[in-house]
Amino acid sequence: MLQGLTTVRFHASDLAAAKHWYTELLGVEPYFERPGYAEFRIGDYRHELGLVDSAFVQNLGKHGGAGAGPSGAVVYWHVDDVHAAVERALGLGAEINETAREFGAGFLEASVLDPFGNVLGLMQNQHYLEVLATRTGEGVPHGTQG
Repeated sequence: MLQGLTTVRFHASDLAAAKHWYTELLGVEPYFERPGYAEFRIGDYRHELGLVDSAFVQNLGKHGGAGAGPSGAVVYWHVDDVHAAVERALGLGAEINETAREFGAGFLEASVLDPFGNVLGLMQNQHYLEVLATRTGEGVPHGTQG
């Protein structure tokens, strides 16, 4: 049934500021934009991170995202170094949501709140690296976290 992650959507009351913040954090410009929306392709699998202007949230159905604080699922993005990724996000104005913790050999996670109230999960995940290593023509994974 589920075949892979297509797009993670974050909301922002100031879309221009969010686009700037994520461009700085990710080191890439959005690849797709339309009024009220911007989308980045990132990572080894070119997953999509979409930013939607909060003014449009009421058009998104019951789960549009209106709430009193961070809620719902946390999506964890694989990074080569959780501590460095957290420090980079904090340096750009994020706040700690969950401090880094280990789940076993090869699994370390943390999460931050971006300046727009979204939870951004960061994880070193050995399974991710194993899958990446099996892709044909991709070469060796970025690192060997443990």
